[in-house]
Amino acid sequence: MKIPSSIWTLLIGIVLTLVSLWYGQNHGLLPTQASDEAVLVDGLFNAMMTVSTGIFLIVEGVLIYSAFKYRRRAGDDTDGQPVHGNVPLEILWTAIPAIIVIGISVYSFDVYNEMGGFDPHAIHDAPVTPQAMKMPGAAIAATLTDTPPSDQPNLNQQKSDEAMQDPATAAVRNADQIPQKQDAPGVGSVAPTIGASREKQGQPPELVVNVTGLQYAFIFTYPDTGITSGELHVPIGREVKLNMSANDVIHAFWVPEFRLKQDVIPGRQTEVRFTPKTEGSYAVVCAELCGPYHGAMRTQVVVEKPEAFEKWVQEQQVASAETLNQAVAVNPAELSPAQYLAPYTQDMGIQPEMLHQLHK
Repeated sequence: MKIPSSIWTLLIGIVLTLVSLWYGQNHGLLPTQASDEAVLVDGLFNAMMTVSTGIFLIVEGVLIYSAFKYRRRAGDDTDGQPVHGNVPLEILWTAIPAIIVIGISVYSFDVYNEMGGFDPHAIHDAPVTPQAMKMPGAAIAATLTDTPPSDQPNLNQQKSDEAMQDPATAAVRNADQIPQKQDAPGVGSVAPTIGASREKQGQPPELVVNVTGLQYAFIFTYPDTGITSGELHVPIGREVKLNMSANDVIHAFWVPEFRLKQDVIPGRQTEVRFTPKTEGSYAVVCAELCGPYHGAMRTQVVVEKPEAFEKWVQEQQVASAETLNQAVAVNPAELSPAQYLAPYTQDMGIQPEMLHQLHK
């Protein structure tokens, strides 16, 4: 019995759909989901992977089938039938990709908005000024130095001043040497921000960390604790806000397991919020070419249980106090040359008497 082509088409469509759905959810291409935001991003990625798998199988399947079905037979030297086009088919293969692209665009917009990365009302808060409209290239975006004059408060300056109230942050940042730029949303010249998620709008973050990028390291300071660290420690389940700025050139803070990347720009105060959810240590990578040793600008973020985080904070505070006491105790101004060099010369086999003779 010959099976109708409509039945074959239906069966093939069901198989392709099932295979696409399975692979879209089980591709294993992404690292661990270590933040709540990663779940949203992975949902978008899986949807795109499902659609892409289906399209790939359909296109490659039709190509292979056509190459086999319509291959030149032995002894057949005739020309193929002339084909002048198929309008319904052309409309179909134009409409389907357009619908897919629009659907993915709407979905990605919703994900970005859910993460707090887009404020549709910001443009109304700072409309395009007449000066900005006359700027060269204003239709695209303004550069760091092209910010038009404005009588609005300088939010970057305010955020910088607030961060510099913390002594630990003030010790590592050079905000006094880099002017803070004025934001101008009307021309796209703004400090990039991924704010609070939709359900946490208007709520303060549970932990604030100031991040300073410089060639070639990230420095993390915890306001009101005096803690300065070369690695980021955060507790599970608490929303974290990173206030970031750079001392020299543009850097980028990227944690693949968080599915978050944010530029760290001199003269602008960028921000990113996230909620860690999976315990572990994850790489922090600078994703912006920042100099010859850019590849070595790496550190780690440690996601730990709240009790472990509180213990780490206490240990760091004790260590900072001990370091300060030691620094005061060995003030070089109060030591003789022999006493100051003693810790270094002892391992070299040089006796204090010899140093004393040398300094006579």
